[in-house]
Formats: sequence, C-alpha cells, structure tokens
Amino acid sequence: MESATSQAAPRRVYKYYDLVMAAFVTVLLCSGIIGVQKVSKIGSLPEFGTAILFFPLSYIFGDVLTEVYGYARSRRVIWAGFGALIFAAFMSWAVVKMPPAPGWKGQDAYEMIFGGTPRIVFSSLIAFWAGEFANSFVLAKMKILTNGRWLWMRTIGSTIAGEGVDSLIFYPLAFYNSSIMPNDLVFVVMVSNYLMKVGWEAVITPFTYLIVNFLKRVEHEDYYDRDTNFNPFTLET
Repeated sequence: MESATSQAAPRRVYKYYDLVMAAFVTVLLCSGIIGVQKVSKIGSLPEFGTAILFFPLSYIFGDVLTEVYGYARSRRVIWAGFGALIFAAFMSWAVVKMPPAPGWKGQDAYEMIFGGTPRIVFSSLIAFWAGEFANSFVLAKMKILTNGRWLWMRTIGSTIAGEGVDSLIFYPLAFYNSSIMPNDLVFVVMVSNYLMKVGWEAVITPFTYLIVNFLKRVEHEDYYDRDTNFNPFTLET
C-alpha cells in the first residue's frame, strides 16, 4: 500500500510568487517608514502625505497576488506584511528609546521621524490588516462573479473596498479627539486621501494588466477561489 506522502499531489512551485511577496512587503515598509512623516505641496494641489503616492502600490501587488495565485496565497503574504510592520514598529520604538551617545546630535531627528505615537502605530496596523483582507476578498469574489472578465473592474472595485475599510479605520482611530488634528479636519483628510489613493489605482491600471498577464503566462496559473476557505486567520493554501 502506498503511503499518504507518496499519494499526495505535488505542491506547485511558482517562479515569481516569492518575488511578488518581497515587492509587496518592501513597498509596505518603505511607504510606512520613509514616506509616512513627510507632507508635500506641489503647485496648486492640496497638501498631502507623500506615502499616498506609494502605499497604494501594496494594493496593486495584493490585486496581482489574488488574481494570479488566489486568495489563500495572498493571505500568507498579507500576514507576512503584517508581521514585518509589527517588527518595524517595535524596532523603531526600541531604537528611539535607546539612550544616545554623548555628542551625537541626531536624537531629536530620530524621534521626529521614527517616534510615532502608539495610537497612530496601532491604528495603522489594524487598518492595513483589515483593508488588505477586504481588498483580496472582494477581488476573489468579483473574479468568480465576472467569470474572470473585466480585470479593471475587479482591481478598481477591490481597491475602493479595501482603501475604504483602511481609511474608515485609520483616520478616526488615529486622529479623532486628538491634539494632532481637529475633528472637523479628520473627515476632510480621510475623504481626500481616499479619493487620491483610488484615483492612483485607476491611473496605473494598465501597469497592473501588464504584470497580471505576464505572471499568468509564465506561471501557467489563473486561480479561481471557488472552494477557498476565506477565514483570514488560517495560513492554509
């Protein structure tokens, strides 16, 4: 009698899955660490946090992962990104708290850049987790409903849902009744930043098409989540 191991189907090995995962986590960390603190003003455009230009790229990679490899594999990447954010937050806190060497003049700058308040850090983590899972879930379900047609509708529609969940969680949790931002401005910033993120997703949809079509071709994969367990708290694929 053959053993259970010998009877098991061989596990699929993908050529680019790990690279897309690495790109997702890289964009997530860089936008959260490098771009999150700086506010920019370009021409007549309203002031905006520079992370807005880069953080939506994580949703694009999330779309690519779900569209090509399926929700379950995307779920593993989301948890990897969540873990990376937790470590980055802990490391930032630890480095800021370490006493500076005598004569080193960079402590104030370090505290300004990396000394985010626990409230903002916590809000960012929860918003990312919920938003990314909403994005992946909606795209997977829309793919089944559309029978794989109209990719642009799925990527933009899932981003509308995911960024909506992210914004509705982050801005009130981080800034409502805080000394950082007046309450009447919280809603204005939330809506304007949300619209900018969704608009950015729509603008670079052709780029998403190129990546998705390339990966489907070389990976020989176009996953449909018809029998998928959508529980976000399992890592099964």
